[in-house]
Amino acid sequence: MTIWEIAVGIGAGLIAGCINTLAGNGSALTLAVLMEFFGLPANIANGTNRLGIVAQSWATTFSFIKEGRFDFHRNYQVLLWPVLGAFIGIYLAIIISSEGFRLVYKYLLLLMLVVILIKPKRWIQTPSGENKTPMWIIYFIYFLIGIYGGFIQMGMGIFALATFVLVGKMDIIKANVLKSYIVAVYTTIALLVFAWQGLVHWGFGITLAIGQMAGGWTTAVFASRSPRAGIVAYYLLIICVIGAILKVFGWV
Repeated sequence: MTIWEIAVGIGAGLIAGCINTLAGNGSALTLAVLMEFFGLPANIANGTNRLGIVAQSWATTFSFIKEGRFDFHRNYQVLLWPVLGAFIGIYLAIIISSEGFRLVYKYLLLLMLVVILIKPKRWIQTPSGENKTPMWIIYFIYFLIGIYGGFIQMGMGIFALATFVLVGKMDIIKANVLKSYIVAVYTTIALLVFAWQGLVHWGFGITLAIGQMAGGWTTAVFASRSPRAGIVAYYLLIICVIGAILKVFGWV
C-alpha cells in the first residue's frame, strides 16, 4: 500500500465513523472507496468493510461506557433480540440473494424520510410518559431489525435508530448507544464468516478501521457531553437519508 492509499483509507474511515455514530449509512462512503479507489471486487469490499464497522462500533461502545451512557444490565433484553435476529440474517445472507431486499431498501428509505420529517420533536426531545406498546410487540420488531441488519447491513444504522426512537420511545442519543453495541456484536460474527471465506483485504480494512475507530470514539464523546448532540444527530440523519435516496435511485 502507498502512503496516499493509507491516507485516503484513514480519512474516509474517520468521516464514516462520525456519520455512523450519530446517524448511519457511512458504509456508502467506505464501500465506494474500497471499490472505486482501491479497486476491490464487490464481494471482497463487502467483507473488508465489516472490519472497519467492527472497530468503529466497539470503539463507540467503549466510549459510551466510559462516559457513563451505556448500562448493559438495564438494557440486556433490548440488546438480546436484535442480536438473535442478526444470526438469522447472517444465515440468510449466505444462502439467498440480497437483490430483493435491496429493492425494498430503496422504498423503505423514502418512507423513512417522511417519518423523520413528520413531528421532528419525537427525535429531538426526550420522550415522556410510559410506552404503552406491548413489550412482546416491541421485542418482535427489535428481532426483525436484527434480521435485516444481519442480512444486508446497508442502512441498518438508520433503521435501528428509527426503531428505537419511534417504537422503543428512546431519545436519539440513547438509541445511538444501543445501536452501536448491537452492530458491534453481530458484525464481529459476520466478519469472522467473511474472513473464513477469504473475503477480507486486511491492509485496506485496517486503514479504514483506524479512521473509523477514531471517528466513532470522538463522536461518541461529543454525543455524551454536548446538550445539542440530539439536534446534530437528527439533522445529520436527514442528510444521510437524503444522500442514500439519491444514490440508490441513481440520481447522483
